[in-house]
Amino acid sequence: MNYSELAPQYIRAIAPYQPGKPIAELERELGITGIVKLASNENPLGASPLAIAAARAALDEVSLYPDGNGYALKSALVQRYGVDITQVFLGNGSNDLLELAARAFLTVGDKAVYSDHSFAVYPLATQAVGATGISVKANEFGHDLDAMRSAAVKQGAKMIFIANPNNPTGTFLSGVALHAFLRALPAHILVVLDEAYNEYLPVENRYNSVAWLAEFPNLIISRTFSKAYGLASLRVGYALGNVLVMDMINRVRQPFNVNSMAQAAATAALGDDEFVKRTFELNQRGMVQLTQGLSALGLSHIPSKANFVSFHVVNAARIYRRLLELGVIVRPIANYAMPDYLRVSIGLETENNKFLAALKTILGEQQ
Repeated sequence: MNYSELAPQYIRAIAPYQPGKPIAELERELGITGIVKLASNENPLGASPLAIAAARAALDEVSLYPDGNGYALKSALVQRYGVDITQVFLGNGSNDLLELAARAFLTVGDKAVYSDHSFAVYPLATQAVGATGISVKANEFGHDLDAMRSAAVKQGAKMIFIANPNNPTGTFLSGVALHAFLRALPAHILVVLDEAYNEYLPVENRYNSVAWLAEFPNLIISRTFSKAYGLASLRVGYALGNVLVMDMINRVRQPFNVNSMAQAAATAALGDDEFVKRTFELNQRGMVQLTQGLSALGLSHIPSKANFVSFHVVNAARIYRRLLELGVIVRPIANYAMPDYLRVSIGLETENNKFLAALKTILGEQQ
């Protein structure tokens, strides 16, 4: 028999999330070395030495279950943001937070709103619980907040997902625009504000969304230690929100969803402001390097406030493949309805140079 037919139709219809190609896989495929991976928005500096030391120390108790309540990490987040510990929720990466929010509040017949060209997990999390996703047309590859609010109200949506900065486009919504959006939105519609790339925002663009929690009990803020903090493989993120909202999400999580090494590393990483500062400064320099390099090659890009740039190129699929052959991994984003774009993460100066040189070679082959 076809066992897939035992699953609900909305599960059978899901197209699984496709992660970036790992270095080891490309080495096996092409038999090359010296590969530069600029596909998954990882931190090219690695992780804070303090975080690595804390994770290693936690290995001494690897035979014990982790703290299911994550007290030490939650306490560090409480100290950082001035919220109550009951307002903090820990997840196995921010993906876990997004999926658990959908699982806690959405079911068959419910609706969730998100933008075109926005993070692929939003429709996946929505569809996985049998709810209906409403994708709203983007405005210059970014969120159209007025259109999203209108769609949510008119179609009776229960949840709205917003990424700021947005992945994979890097577009940005100002704090003023977001606050006005929340004020105009009915209080019964939950807003998941995904700030995975928050630490990369230029100083002039930063805003304090945590301060809004007292005003908007329907707001859920999602952040991660995978990007600027460099802990992608440990899978740890956190959400901040209303006590009752966090309580509902907590009811559907696995008992030990964040392992001990991740908790220890994240707690240490949160205190290493100097590492985050170096990460930010490297990213700022790399953004200038990549965008100027792309412009010099005659390629347009979407202005980005994150740690990656999406750029327009003719025959993107072929260029992606040629970049692989030259030892550079970037991210094709045709699955985001952007078939003529590739996304490149900002790496070390030498890694960025290798990408630009490879791209110049490929473009020269077309002439």
